[in-house]
Amino acid sequence: MRPISASEAKTLVEDLFDLRPTIYWVDFLFSATITYGGVALYLTAPIYSALQIAAFLVAGIALFRISTFMHEIVHIRKNHMKVFKLVWNCFAGIPLLTPSLFYTTHADHHSNRYYGTAADGEYLPFRVTGPSRILGFIATIPLLPILATARALVLVPLSLVFPPLRRWLLARASAAVISHAHQRRNVPNIWSPVWLAADLGCFVYAASIMFLTIRGTIALETLGMLYLLIVYAIGLNWLRTLAAHRYGNSGREVSHSDQVLDSINITGNPILTELIFPVGLRYHALHHLLPSLPYHALPRAHARLMEALPADSSYRSTNCPNAVIAIRQLWRDANMCQDSAAAMKLWRQG
Repeated sequence: MRPISASEAKTLVEDLFDLRPTIYWVDFLFSATITYGGVALYLTAPIYSALQIAAFLVAGIALFRISTFMHEIVHIRKNHMKVFKLVWNCFAGIPLLTPSLFYTTHADHHSNRYYGTAADGEYLPFRVTGPSRILGFIATIPLLPILATARALVLVPLSLVFPPLRRWLLARASAAVISHAHQRRNVPNIWSPVWLAADLGCFVYAASIMFLTIRGTIALETLGMLYLLIVYAIGLNWLRTLAAHRYGNSGREVSHSDQVLDSINITGNPILTELIFPVGLRYHALHHLLPSLPYHALPRAHARLMEALPADSSYRSTNCPNAVIAIRQLWRDANMCQDSAAAMKLWRQG
């Protein structure tokens, strides 16, 4: 099988790297309108009615989509599209208690040195640590909104009084990752103005919701419905995550080519796949091959590579028809694991 290099791929798609802000704005604003409109309909429709169920399903998918723009934001140059980043945080990041600063650790996920190691918070070695790790990963979904709320309401204000707690908070509980053991390599200054603004925004938002609930303006039933909606959106992302990689790295440093081959493109049903893998995430192997390609260019880039690359190109092996096949294969591979504890220890040691 012939390996593909990033330089070879970049040559084939060099005209597609220009980011088009209009596409970002239109996509996000339209998706946000569907999200907020769907949430309003879900909360006001007759209980258990077909309308409420449909609104729940649509709002959850739309919520998942707007939250996914955080991934694009960290790939946009620091001084580019500042207003878009601010608007996203106001309408998605802060309400979800997950501002875009939480995703600044994403660079490690693209590093040949850290990808697939314990330093990569977006990776767990599911393939080599057994199916129990996959089940444990899924079991954490209902806890995430509770933990995010506790962070914003309790830990943030306490951390402003106790500097050691703030240092721990920024190092261990301020990243959008899937590994509970993850620790930032580069901890921001505990009094960083942007981090303070993001954390205070989350605190004020969460405290306002709590205050309105105590006053009776927001019913407990409404909070419960919103909790279910958020868990649904997180669940979609968690399933998407399971189909993003083969998760076969045991903690060693890998080459860029190996990083790409450990990732997956989902190539089937364009409509259904776009719903489950929004904002370009269906082309995850391509994204690891060329991380600076904007999401709107990925479909054209993938089609061009598939047309131009030889039949024996390793890039073709990253393609999978759908998420079910990818997750099923991951489950089968995980079931072949003989010693989960030993494999996890090896991964942590790198």
